Amino acid sequence: MTNHSFSEITPQLVQLSELSKKSSYIDPELYTQYDVKRGLRDLNGKGVLVGITEISEVNSTKIVDGKSVPCDGQLFYRGYNVQDLIKGLPDDFFFGFEECTYLLLFGKLPNKQELSDFCTLLSNYRSLPQNFVRDVIMKKPSKDMMNALARGVLTLYSYDERPDDTSEANVLRQCLQLISMFPLLSVYSYQTYRHYYKEESLIIHPPKKEYSTAENILHCLRSDSKFTPLEAKLLDVALILHMEHGGGNNSTFTTHLVSSSGTDTYSAIAAAIGSLKGPKHGGANIKVVKMFADMKEQVKDWTDEEEVGNYLRDLLDKKAFDHAGLIYGMGHAVYSLSDPRAVTFHSFVERLSHEKGYDKEFALYSLVERLAPEIIAEKRKIYKGVSPNVDFYSGFVYQMLDLPLELYTPIFAIARIAGWSAHRMEEICHQGKIMRPAYMTVCPHKEFISMEDRP
Repeated sequence: MTNHSFSEITPQLVQLSELSKKSSYIDPELYTQYDVKRGLRDLNGKGVLVGITEISEVNSTKIVDGKSVPCDGQLFYRGYNVQDLIKGLPDDFFFGFEECTYLLLFGKLPNKQELSDFCTLLSNYRSLPQNFVRDVIMKKPSKDMMNALARGVLTLYSYDERPDDTSEANVLRQCLQLISMFPLLSVYSYQTYRHYYKEESLIIHPPKKEYSTAENILHCLRSDSKFTPLEAKLLDVALILHMEHGGGNNSTFTTHLVSSSGTDTYSAIAAAIGSLKGPKHGGANIKVVKMFADMKEQVKDWTDEEEVGNYLRDLLDKKAFDHAGLIYGMGHAVYSLSDPRAVTFHSFVERLSHEKGYDKEFALYSLVERLAPEIIAEKRKIYKGVSPNVDFYSGFVYQMLDLPLELYTPIFAIARIAGWSAHRMEEICHQGKIMRPAYMTVCPHKEFISMEDRP
């Protein structure tokens, strides 16, 4: 075998890739011809039903005179409006994520004693196996934190004495441990990365038992372990808003799909992480932050509506930023008039921007939030309304919290593992058949040709 470097793209690979590209092309018109729901969505963007769940509901329409019409978006966890859940949390309470995790997993809001016992259980699970940081995280640090997180999850399989036991109690135990460990796997992987690749000091703070998930993230990440109550509160709210979003989002559907095969918890969650890593799913807030960084360089007066509007038009005309023709953070596959997560975020973001000295940036975000839907409607033919989604503000929040860009998507995963766990439990308890969606084959049948007669 020819000795090539591990990552080298040889001329032979280039030639074979072109052959593969040609044979892999599917004419988009065939989807319309055969009425195949590309991406499990119809031409109007409505999702195709593939399952039933009681965990959460994403709603963007209401029935008026027998017709479905757009309405302000609503998100429900086990029947409770998420906006009400967050409004019901005291300002000095940082365990909202834990309370909503209990709700997603067990179908009811906990009383004080139940929540206290549950937080204690999570706190007891919030530690990695002995020498795991040294032997796994530090041995070969990854430049991508989602890759490091997936590797850590798969490696935990080897530390589990009952890894393949899919009984309800054992799967719940595994899920609760992963919910507790995700912040450590993510933050420690980042600290190791910055030490080895950026030659900065290695900081490994052990978690504090009395801290919430949000508090422990800030404590373990910062060298001085300090944070303000508003910072902890906003991160807790961010975790709540990202922890669940219906069974049909890509990573949660992946959890159901893979779990239906009967595989172990670590494999199912690692598959979901792989899904969330994709820039079309979990990496969207990074694009928003980078877009605004470019905007702040290109636009001289951030308060000038005409100048900001012209930049947004250049985005849509593929003349600005990454030339993709998109205004990142605007629009959603389900929501049209409003994304309830973005609406809920707005007031918290304004408070933090004032505390952290980001008032001018917040004003720019607010201006883009107002102008972008008008400009998109002006430049594009759209079948439904366009409004800011949760990614529009989440990246800005993480920026104000001094969270590194490398941890934006892992923070999403730290939140969403709660939803994934609830959906895995639902799939395990349902004990249904393996999911096996159909694909239509459009390749014509061919006569076999012997080796000697092939061109």
